[in-house]
Amino acid sequence: MEFKHVSVLLDECIDNLNINPDGTYVDCTMGGAGHSKEIAKRLGENGRLICFDQDINAINVAKERLAEFKDRVILVHSNFENIKEELLERNIDSIDGVLADLGVSSHQLDEAFRGFSYMNDASLDMRMDDRNSMSAWDVVNTYSQEDLHRIIKDYGEENWASRIAQFIVEERKEKDINTTFELVDIIKKAIPKKARIDGPHPAKRTFQAIRIEVNNELGVIKKMIDDSVSMMNPGGRICIITFHSLEDRIVKNEYKYLSLDCICPPELPFCSCDKVSEVKIITRKPILPSKQEIEVNPRSRSAKLRVAEKK
Repeated sequence: MEFKHVSVLLDECIDNLNINPDGTYVDCTMGGAGHSKEIAKRLGENGRLICFDQDINAINVAKERLAEFKDRVILVHSNFENIKEELLERNIDSIDGVLADLGVSSHQLDEAFRGFSYMNDASLDMRMDDRNSMSAWDVVNTYSQEDLHRIIKDYGEENWASRIAQFIVEERKEKDINTTFELVDIIKKAIPKKARIDGPHPAKRTFQAIRIEVNNELGVIKKMIDDSVSMMNPGGRICIITFHSLEDRIVKNEYKYLSLDCICPPELPFCSCDKVSEVKIITRKPILPSKQEIEVNPRSRSAKLRVAEKK
């Protein structure tokens, strides 16, 4: 099995992790193991790297790609939402750095049969972890019109969310919507032709929204950040790459909250919240890919890297 995935902002991530050869690091989104391999190369005999991925394909490929590092690398078939529980289960109670490359991987997009891409016809699936019971088919065929409108508007930031939700519900009264191309056709009917000219593919935002809903992508980010920071040794860093504004906003806001040493209303004459600043924000503005990287890997265009350091 071929697992293609170009690691985004690779050098920037490695530089910002400030890797200690004897440290313990976590790659929350291993994917094709590009970032993982570069971290593992920099670890000594006492260093450890724990790699998470909910996609069993990634786990199977990584067994070969990371085999040279032997016991220094531990593979965990789980969502990074479970980072703290999985680490404690392996008697790891402190870490020195965390990397997360959020969103869908190139491999998942390129595997047509998994239904992530609006460019290939396939069953409506979109599950990053095939152990999950809910798929894109369930969202498209069972969600109410109101819920479809909400997720397409909120997660896809789609201006035509209301019409798309309406057209989906009308179409499924006749028959189930089973494939990606069936859904694409409905979306194209819902969006007026003049609104589709010179913009992104008309299905892009709706597919993003459904994928986020199926995999609860936004719901797990805050917990991962909080749990990572709670286990981080002083000076350890957390590096997170996002690909759209919803993810980036969550990361930015959580870093900001963790950096504050008081959250009391400004009108209070004294602090009563007992909030303690836990991190220092390293990147006031996110690190963006270079023009050269975008030319080589167009999918990196929307990537943003934000870094925080444990105090």
